[in-house]
Amino acid sequence: MTDPGHRVENAATDSHVGVQAGTVHGDVIYMTSPQDPPEKKFRDGVSFLKGRMPGPARRLINEARVDYATNEVFFYWLLAMVSGRTRHELTKEEAAQLRDRRTIMRLAGDDPWRDGVRIIDRLLESAGKAEEDIRIVVKDLDALREPQRSLILDHLELYLDGPIEDHLWHLALTKAKNEQMAHDRKDRIWKFFHPAPKKPEPWVPKPPDTPVATRAQALTATVLHVMAAAYLGYLILQSGRVLLMLAYVLVIGGAYVSAPNVADWRFRVVRRRAKDWEYLGPKSEVNPGSFAKKAENRIDHYFARYLPPGVDRDNWMAHTAGIRRGLRDEIAAVYGGRGIGVERLAWLIRHRATQANARHRRGTLRSYREELATPGRTKALAILGLLTLAGGGGWAAVNAVPVEPLPAIGTILLLLVSGWIGSRAWLHIILERRRHAADELESDETYKDDLAALDRWRARMADKPRDEEMAGWLDCDRKALLDEALRHYRLTMSHVIAHAFIEAPARSSAHARLQGGPWRYKKYQLLVFLITQEGVRQVTVKLDFMNGTFHDRQRLNYRFETVAAVRVSQSDNDERVFQLSLVNGEEISVEVSSGMEELQQGEVPGAVSKVSLDAAGLPHTLHVLEGIAAEGKRWVEQQELRTGNLTAALNDAE
Repeated sequence: MTDPGHRVENAATDSHVGVQAGTVHGDVIYMTSPQDPPEKKFRDGVSFLKGRMPGPARRLINEARVDYATNEVFFYWLLAMVSGRTRHELTKEEAAQLRDRRTIMRLAGDDPWRDGVRIIDRLLESAGKAEEDIRIVVKDLDALREPQRSLILDHLELYLDGPIEDHLWHLALTKAKNEQMAHDRKDRIWKFFHPAPKKPEPWVPKPPDTPVATRAQALTATVLHVMAAAYLGYLILQSGRVLLMLAYVLVIGGAYVSAPNVADWRFRVVRRRAKDWEYLGPKSEVNPGSFAKKAENRIDHYFARYLPPGVDRDNWMAHTAGIRRGLRDEIAAVYGGRGIGVERLAWLIRHRATQANARHRRGTLRSYREELATPGRTKALAILGLLTLAGGGGWAAVNAVPVEPLPAIGTILLLLVSGWIGSRAWLHIILERRRHAADELESDETYKDDLAALDRWRARMADKPRDEEMAGWLDCDRKALLDEALRHYRLTMSHVIAHAFIEAPARSSAHARLQGGPWRYKKYQLLVFLITQEGVRQVTVKLDFMNGTFHDRQRLNYRFETVAAVRVSQSDNDERVFQLSLVNGEEISVEVSSGMEELQQGEVPGAVSKVSLDAAGLPHTLHVLEGIAAEGKRWVEQQELRTGNLTAALNDAE
């Protein structure tokens, strides 16, 4: 059972009702423009790099460094050039730039960024060298300050080879294990998948239903009633009878006492009946797929989730059917038809569900019945006033007839008719005004309570992870999986000719992204490929990204000559599927992009899919596996030769 005091924490484990649209946060760190100044291009490029999207990072930082040259820029430029790929993936122009890096970089002064540039430069030189030749650079890397040291460990994983690769892998793995669950990952990561909450808006009550005809009836009947009462008083005065005059005054007093008490009694009865209907009336249906239906599904989900202790779920749902229906109708009326997703109102629905839970625990879920119960004093005064009015009025009327029979009888009939019509009209007007005032008070109290709940929710969401944190945690998970695969196959990094990853969304997983950024998922399907002399070692797992745990492990080994084809198919809706076909007809198929861009203002079609694929590591994976599919065993045989030639060419200017 769920305690309402823990409603915010429990939001971390709330499951989605069906397949929901993805959350797109309004952060703009990934939105770029060709007109941006060099410094902004550089900062945006750094954001892409920290988000593990080296493709756009290279482009932006390379453009920025032409007119914005600092030690920090050159540090990130070198990182972006080598991040997420091997030497073989460099274009001729990029290879030439790396070869001439010392000429291109105009380092100035002495700061940690320059130290970082020097370490990267020496690491690039050390590729392929013997272990005794790399000890000094490894020692200097260990002594490098943060964040430069961590950034180097994060981005040089694929580029280096030989003994230096093993050293850096050991350092990177240690760092990944330390940071995999760091920074309160379990308590914060769920917040990334929650959209920015929609500010609540007050429910506007229905205006008083007092037509002109009703007001006219009330006014006309009142005028006629007053005139008739005055004339009857005149007849009584003419009679000269003191007791009759006192009865007349008593009738006026009875009317004065009974009118407000009768109106209050009637208001309480009518309002309580309306509340009973609201809480207990028959269920009304809404169209499937409508905003109201989506709201209803989410409301049912949270009310079923936040059960009071000791209450049966079915009984609770039956007990709150009217409350849920009223909340659905309120949300549909206030927010429907405005393009506001139900997910942005999830915090409000959750708050109302926990409110109902708390009210049930306090025994006030239907407190309106006690609040609207008519006090005995009100009933007594209403009855006493009506009896006085009826008794005194009847006696006065009977005794006034002998004074002037025909006028008296006509006046009495006019009094009765105008009084009946006027009282009904005025009662309707008074009840409608009181109903509207009560609705407004209820709406104001609810609105203030919702605003306070929003403040609490925003405070809880204040430490929502940045996208680069999400990318960092995912990279730690990748390294943990790679380490598991290496240990299982008893390999070291330097014994692996190449390795590659695919990060694919698990089916129907909740997802979210920053504007212009890649999709992040609650659950992934991770594939790691280890290319060795003997063939391909493939490990596939389901990653619970919320908890950093692997499930449903599958291992597959195949020789190079069994790889028939590697391709990525793209459908009309931009859904992309990675396919690896073996000669025996077996096919490994993974949906790497679902085609759900859900573009926001300023985004262009295809851009989201592109950065998502870049973040998933697909370009490097295709480069490796397509080479194997094309060359087979010969790809491996030529790899060391190509690596040696490229290393020599890149260090040619030294």
